[in-house]
Amino acid sequence: MKITILGSGTSQGVPVIACECDVCASTDSLDKRLRASILISDKDQNFVIDTGPDFRQQMLRAHVKSLRAIIYTHEHKDHVAGMDDVRAFNYCERRDMEIFCTERVENALKKEFHYVFSNDNYPGIPTVHLNRIENKSFQLPDGPMITPIEVMHYKMPVFGYRINDFTYITDAKTIAPTEIEKVKGTKILIVNALHRSEHISHFNLEEALAFIAIIQPEKAYLTHISHLFGKHSEIEESLPENVFIAYDGLEIEF
Repeated sequence: MKITILGSGTSQGVPVIACECDVCASTDSLDKRLRASILISDKDQNFVIDTGPDFRQQMLRAHVKSLRAIIYTHEHKDHVAGMDDVRAFNYCERRDMEIFCTERVENALKKEFHYVFSNDNYPGIPTVHLNRIENKSFQLPDGPMITPIEVMHYKMPVFGYRINDFTYITDAKTIAPTEIEKVKGTKILIVNALHRSEHISHFNLEEALAFIAIIQPEKAYLTHISHLFGKHSEIEESLPENVFIAYDGLEIEF
């Protein structure tokens, strides 16, 4: 199984529009971050977690020619806004796109992309098949079993996901002890760390490292990185030896 980081940035991405800070002005490709998303490749099948505003660009950059399903973490725009572009896969693969999401996300998709669900059958619109999920394990089509991990994004419930010895968590601020237990034993962990300062709805660096210390994975990668965090090279100098900064295009095999 291979994980590709499609995007490692925050809701604004990095660089941020109109920002002239050192990070946004950096010429280092590691400091260019699209909105948070990952690609899971398993046995010749591809699955994506979240389709943010950069979904089209991410699919082109990663040379994704086939996509079996999409799994959503939550309904914020930086995680769902690119869903319309699944229509390219509809056309090429001649099938509906399988979407796995909670009822909250389903309602948001139906509001945001009302034309997809209107039954008007307008030519060229995406065609999707919604699979409602709850906080219990489910099987991906032609793919692995996946276990949701519920975290809180301020007051909003968000799903992280565990597949075998890999766990992906984004937009977390707090995690209940029962959910932490579901993460333990993970060997590869990707978790959000917005920046160093306290934030109302995201782990900062201190909180992310404390969570990593509880889980004790072999390797951990920080994602959902803000331009306020600093440059990639500067951040990594201060991290424990088994913790790394995720970057767009990073491939992790396990």
